[in-house]
Amino acid sequence: MSVSATPDFQSAAMLSRDQLLHLFNRFSFVTSQPDVKRRISDAVQDNQEAVAVTTAIQEEIFLEMGVDPRFGIACLGKVNMVYENDRDLMIHFYRFVAREEMVCEEAELGPEEFAERMQFQHELHEQQLEMLKHMRKFHQDNQTAIFEKLRQQMVSANFESGASIMSSEQIQEIVCGQVLPYTGQS
Repeated sequence: MSVSATPDFQSAAMLSRDQLLHLFNRFSFVTSQPDVKRRISDAVQDNQEAVAVTTAIQEEIFLEMGVDPRFGIACLGKVNMVYENDRDLMIHFYRFVAREEMVCEEAELGPEEFAERMQFQHELHEQQLEMLKHMRKFHQDNQTAIFEKLRQQMVSANFESGASIMSSEQIQEIVCGQVLPYTGQS
């Protein structure tokens, strides 16, 4: 199947689903290549914005696809509106956005610091998962109270990463302030 722009989509001012998926997959592949990572890193060291390089890479992919790069970039800004009901495409789109952010962050931090950051994020996610598993044992109203306290904690800590975790003791203190039953479900 061809992924080149068809007049129907360009006159409709939007890329097709297949074109977007091709872009997302190609971008992920291209940005995983060592020479491309080096290109982005070198640009950052030359005081260029990493996102300018990733945008140029997207434009190059659009050219490969036979799509006017300005049109393609403009379409990326409309994906949320045009495809909001296409859950699968939206998942791919958000992965694409996250991939671009990660590529930029890796270039800005360097490989060692980036690896440390990813390890920290992995450990943080593990702690969050354990906290959520623990919370499921409580009544829904208790869970709501826990989430509200967590939200307050995050706001007061200016959304620092560590503020997104509560210990079992902190959760128990919140629940003890409630008069709702412990369900004991796992």
